[in-house]
Amino acid sequence: MIAARALGLALGYGADRVWGDPRRRHPVAGFGTCALALERQIYRDNRASGVAHVLILVGGAIGLACAGERAARNPLARTVLTAAVTWAVLGGRSLEREADTVHAFLAAGDLDSARTRVRNLVGRDTTALDPDEVARAVVESVAENTSDAVVGSFVWGAVAGIPGLIAHRAANTLDAMIGHRNARYDRFGWAAARLDDVLGLPASRVSGVLAAALGPDGAGALRAWHRDARHHPSPNAGVVEAAFAGALGVQLGGVNTYYGNRREDRARMGYGRVPVPSDIPRSTRLARRVGVGALLTAVAWCLGRGR
Repeated sequence: MIAARALGLALGYGADRVWGDPRRRHPVAGFGTCALALERQIYRDNRASGVAHVLILVGGAIGLACAGERAARNPLARTVLTAAVTWAVLGGRSLEREADTVHAFLAAGDLDSARTRVRNLVGRDTTALDPDEVARAVVESVAENTSDAVVGSFVWGAVAGIPGLIAHRAANTLDAMIGHRNARYDRFGWAAARLDDVLGLPASRVSGVLAAALGPDGAGALRAWHRDARHHPSPNAGVVEAAFAGALGVQLGGVNTYYGNRREDRARMGYGRVPVPSDIPRSTRLARRVGVGALLTAVAWCLGRGR
């Protein structure tokens, strides 16, 4: 069954590269709908309610995943189910498409469309961003989401199979929904944010290593990781953003303005110049290499365990 897991991960990656996210009835969107419905029922402005919210949703998703994996008794069924779940939880191809679309708008001089489209990738206020700031937002999102939406799935899929894939995506989705530092979710979203930090920790380190190994400047990636990652507010995003910045020879971080006039001056990551629009394709090429490296690492892990 370990070989079926490895093959399923590889087939799921292939499906993601060909088709991207499922266009209709995406299971992650269905999970988000359930999360919103439960939040309306149990929301209280305290951590205990947030912990219950996470336990019900993530625990329930893991339970369904375990039941599905047990029902797939033969290697073919296990391979097909693993491939389908892997395809559903991966987001690498769709991330690349969004980045490419923003780059195309910038290349055509359509800054307004680029500002609007980049909202699919970041939560900051984009209405006043100049082309270079849009480019920085895209490169930062490509780096962080490569770890979250690609490498993390392979790490947990290799270690724990279908339940691992589902648990990681469920936690990451909840963090995106309620893990924000704002008045409503500061306490209620605490458990979702901390769980995502824990599950994302190994993926961010694997992503950093792969960015250094496969990027244009491996030594620069390692230097930026060592110097800058700890200054980022996220223990995981800091690692992968610093590694991407060093590998690409750019400097990420800076002032971000969020809706409601909240401003953050993020630590600078990397030693180079500020990103420009032409750095967006460079970042997606690096993300693609990191994704392939993560897949090969996951397959090697599975086959090694099988032996």
